Amino acid sequence: MARQRIELQPEEAAELRRRFRASTMPVRDRRRSEIILLSAEGLTQQQIAQRMGISRVQVSRWVGRFARHRVAGLSDAAGRGRKPWLAEGAAKQVLERAVTPPPHLGRWSCRTMARAVGISAASVQRLWAANDIKPHLSRTFKLSNDKQFEEKFWDVIGLYLDPPDKALLLCCDEKSQCQALERTQPGLPLGIGHIRTKTHDYVRHGTLTLFAALNYLDGKLITRLAARHRHQEWLAFLKLIDQQSPADLDIHIIADNYATHKHPQVKKWLQRHPRFRMHYTPTSSSWMNLVERFFGDLTPFIGEKSFSSTRELADAIITFLAARNDNPRRYVWKAKGQDILRKIDKARRALAAQRNGISETSH
Repeated sequence: MARQRIELQPEEAAELRRRFRASTMPVRDRRRSEIILLSAEGLTQQQIAQRMGISRVQVSRWVGRFARHRVAGLSDAAGRGRKPWLAEGAAKQVLERAVTPPPHLGRWSCRTMARAVGISAASVQRLWAANDIKPHLSRTFKLSNDKQFEEKFWDVIGLYLDPPDKALLLCCDEKSQCQALERTQPGLPLGIGHIRTKTHDYVRHGTLTLFAALNYLDGKLITRLAARHRHQEWLAFLKLIDQQSPADLDIHIIADNYATHKHPQVKKWLQRHPRFRMHYTPTSSSWMNLVERFFGDLTPFIGEKSFSSTRELADAIITFLAARNDNPRRYVWKAKGQDILRKIDKARRALAAQRNGISETSH
């Protein structure tokens, strides 16, 4: 068997053992170090190849490289490896120009960027993915201008994080404009080998408003459907909550600042029923009301169906709500208040900087 005995200096042996044990080293460097260490122990190249599951030619190459250049010989020569697939400066252009679409385009696509820079669309996609750039996505937002934002914020967050004893905590709101849309032609149902279909046009048969109170502690719902959305309907809903709730419990209601919630008639009724305690979210902060999360589950259900009347729509919603209460799902608030406020403060600073930039440009 071929044998090229390696004699290691103490510092060489220490470096090779460090490379072999280091979990952060590339696999190829750890393997090359192991080849030299085994050779220094006196194993033949064939024995090393069998032990490591590699070819003897590979063992011979790295033993020879080490014999000629010592530890430095275990590193790849400069210029070896896969060559860059992009023209010089192309990657920089793709990343820098992605955030500034041209005036004639709403945003860049992979294909339009590829044509502008002179590379393939696949290369653009890989660069965007590697740098977490997503021109095709956007998120809506609205920062509250409520002067009492923090006071209302902590009031609502405090209820979620530390619900009151011997009381109900209800997240209440209305889902207005539930539309009874009837598709003009029947669609095909989902089947093997084809997707379901529905016409793009429809006949509108009216709307309903769903009043919902989500119990934060168990996920059950108290609901009421109405044809209109006025303070009279909201007051009727509060009376329904009063009827369906144990008489010995206080009722804490989280609601938004919609005018019907603060109508004089509603305020008078609340004064006569002191167990009802209202907690209003800051303006433009409906995300704090967890019943909105439930409405997010209901919306796709309504949108996927076709209704020839508001009666059919009401029946479908009632069926959905009954099934939901049979198997209630609780939404639990886990976010820390301070973390949320830090994000809001960061967004405010970014918005202010953006406004200042626009103002300076206009001048």
